[in-house]
Amino acid sequence: MAFKKDTVVGTMIFTIILCLSCSFMITGTAEILKERKLAKKRDELKRYVLMAADVDISGEQDFRQIFAKSVTPLLVELDTGEIDTSSDVLDFDERMAAINPETSSKPKKDTAKIKSRADKARVFKVFNDDGELRAVVLPIYGKGLWSMIYGYVAVKPNFNTIENVVFYEHGETPGIGDFLNDTAWTDTFKGKQLFNEQGKVAFKVVKGGAKPGDLHGVDAISGATMTGRGVQRAIEFWFGNEGFETFLNKLKASEV
Repeated sequence: MAFKKDTVVGTMIFTIILCLSCSFMITGTAEILKERKLAKKRDELKRYVLMAADVDISGEQDFRQIFAKSVTPLLVELDTGEIDTSSDVLDFDERMAAINPETSSKPKKDTAKIKSRADKARVFKVFNDDGELRAVVLPIYGKGLWSMIYGYVAVKPNFNTIENVVFYEHGETPGIGDFLNDTAWTDTFKGKQLFNEQGKVAFKVVKGGAKPGDLHGVDAISGATMTGRGVQRAIEFWFGNEGFETFLNKLKASEV
């Protein structure tokens, strides 16, 4: 039935229709933007994982294709080392899980100063063209001087030797904390061993410089002692018994 817009009822009906139309448009736009944001996060994740594994992604082949072909993402229960197959690994939000009391726990020994730790974490098996395991990429984070430092550590198939590292997010002092993204420094991690003969985490960032032949140490950066110490403590935590130790032991025993 037709109605007159210049009446009170007509004006109300017109306003309601306009509001509903705008609401549907905003909702639809929000959903589109949400999916784009998720796609961007997935792409960033894929790039960082491949970079951490020292995979060359500068060629003509799209990094997404390289990731799909070479990488197996896993969602790990940290306490048991078991694989959770019920969730979408790429869209799992570790930061949200870490602040949710139902999906996190407080570390008994919070060396990384993270306050709470998600019960699950994403890890990535990276394979070479022959289908052989090339590296396992593990996420780490911990408190630096001013901020949380986020990164990935890739370990070789002996699960001790570092293949490469990438630090992709931090809020450390500009000009001082920039070394976290400098390959001249991160390349010094390559070939270092995480554990000593007793199986304890022995990696360290050495103030004054690591001695020649030191299997576990990399040089600290002058003027950025606390940032370097934050990196060391993050590695100590995440490769210890509240981090990936149980999972790595299962990998060594070929149980996962």
